[in-house]
Amino acid sequence: MEKITSFTIDHLRLLPGIYVSRRDHAGNTAITTFDIRMTRPNFEPVMNTAEVHTIEHLGATFLRNHPEYQEKVLYFGPMGCRTGFYLLLAGDYESKDIIPLIRDMFCFIRDYEGDVPGAAARDCGNYLDMNLPMAKYLAGKYLREVLEQITEERLIYPAD
Repeated sequence: MEKITSFTIDHLRLLPGIYVSRRDHAGNTAITTFDIRMTRPNFEPVMNTAEVHTIEHLGATFLRNHPEYQEKVLYFGPMGCRTGFYLLLAGDYESKDIIPLIRDMFCFIRDYEGDVPGAAARDCGNYLDMNLPMAKYLAGKYLREVLEQITEERLIYPAD
């Protein structure tokens, strides 16, 4: 069986950043999958489920309400390895195209106050597994260390 594309990326050289993971088509519509990598795989600790869950709720809320992108967002959710998130957008994009969107999303998460959207038993299957303070901390760290001075090496997967 052939390895899927995500398993062919050298995770020992992968830095936190924003990467185009793949491009697909559904009929005539291009779909771009982004790898929003928040921690360095196999070098840094992974994120705990509570903060991942909180970032997922806040990020999805932000994206689905964004005036320009709300109709283009197909999915936003965590990677199983807990080092980042996938964002699927309808359209053919490069990583640099969505830097402003991702910056705004992480500013929204970092600055968020109040109840986490959807963090209630009626709305979520695991609503108690949330950690807003840690989600805010991680969003701020990603903004400072990655997004505020993002370079090419954090926008294009490392070559073999």
